[in-house]
Amino acid sequence: ICFHLSFYFLYYAHPTRTFACLSAEQCNEFYVCVCVFRTTLPAPMFSRNDFSVWGFLKKCIGMELSKITMPIVFNEPLSFLQRITEYMEHTYLIHKACTLSDSIERMQLVAAFAISAVASQWDRTGKPFNPLLGETFELTRDEEGYRMISEQVSHHPPISAFYSESLNQDFSFHGSIYPKLKFWGKSVEAEPKGTMTLELSKHREAYTWTNPMCCVHNVILGKLWIEQYGTVEIVNHSTGDKCVLNFKPCGMFGKELHRVEGHIQDKSKKKHQVIYGKWTECVYSIEPKVYEANKKAEKKSGGDSKKHKQVQSEQSTGGDDADEMPDVQETVTMIPGSTLLWRVAPRPPNSTQMYNFTNFAMTLNELEPGMIGVIAPTDCRLRPDIRAMENGDIDTASREKERLEEKQRAARRERAKDEEEWSTRWFQQGKNPYTGASDWIYKGGYFDRRYPHLPDIY
Repeated sequence: ICFHLSFYFLYYAHPTRTFACLSAEQCNEFYVCVCVFRTTLPAPMFSRNDFSVWGFLKKCIGMELSKITMPIVFNEPLSFLQRITEYMEHTYLIHKACTLSDSIERMQLVAAFAISAVASQWDRTGKPFNPLLGETFELTRDEEGYRMISEQVSHHPPISAFYSESLNQDFSFHGSIYPKLKFWGKSVEAEPKGTMTLELSKHREAYTWTNPMCCVHNVILGKLWIEQYGTVEIVNHSTGDKCVLNFKPCGMFGKELHRVEGHIQDKSKKKHQVIYGKWTECVYSIEPKVYEANKKAEKKSGGDSKKHKQVQSEQSTGGDDADEMPDVQETVTMIPGSTLLWRVAPRPPNSTQMYNFTNFAMTLNELEPGMIGVIAPTDCRLRPDIRAMENGDIDTASREKERLEEKQRAARRERAKDEEEWSTRWFQQGKNPYTGASDWIYKGGYFDRRYPHLPDIY
């Protein structure tokens, strides 16, 4: 509990909660604010040692995993709708971009936001629960100045739509995601199809981009590890500025693991800034000339050591049983003259026992007593299988997961028999106004708190 009187603060420490205080602008002379979030889950992660992963997955090689009923041993206790919400962990970057007058500087922070959105996936090898058709999730963070709503708008193919907005109308961030998962023998590849759209209302700007590919290695044998790779293009549709980011694949010798490199150019294709860093650690920006000069100097001094590293790697990567995880190289070296755009927040000390969750992820399935009757009855905080798994009751979680999936199939059969089409509640299919691509557009009305005729999905 934080008591605020003039410029004096008194903090009361609690072993499992974090506390936040509203800004001084939100109070008069005196107030009491309570803004508490848990810092641990009710039960630690269960052991996967007794489960034969290969016995299940050998039937799935080359198939799209979204069409296969997965055993609960693969899961983490969050819905994919909650996982999407983790894009908002570093919302302060958007707030800061709203305050800047220069479009290139704004693009730097938008790029940092796009990179930070995938940072929570590092070491997160559990699969989120597939949302049920009609499932929703809302998150309001007054202290961070935004609210967000998401809905599962399609089951085959699985499509999740989301919409978030600043509480003072500075920005909106929205999109739809169609994750395609494929199993390739030793790895699972995730292609997050769908467009992210960020609108900054004060500057009348709209940015769009798509997320990089993700691959989880060693799902059968060896230590699980994750890489992100692919080109991400962020376009400012108002100014013509563009940021091209290259999420580098691990490569044969592991030198590029986790690295991101790119540049910002204006509509005439003149380069203004270089972006570099790691999506697991931090991101910097620097002038292109300084960056290129540093790379040339690095090449001149590093030739012999590079050969030595390659010889070492060739000696240590024998065997076909697992994709060896490369030793993570040294942390990002800041080039003199660089500006730090973003640095990842440290994970809680108990993260490895809690599905490698971040502090932010730890709070997402928390169900406070005051939420009942306020959040929609389709909110995934109310899903019994996720709740049971979070509480460490894996047998109940597995039974509930099977029950909910069968209930969903039965509802689909009933609609087919009555020739009834599924109707989404909060989103409608349309075109993205900036790219022209198919998208799901928020219709509004969720936060009016009127929830009649919602489906009974749990």
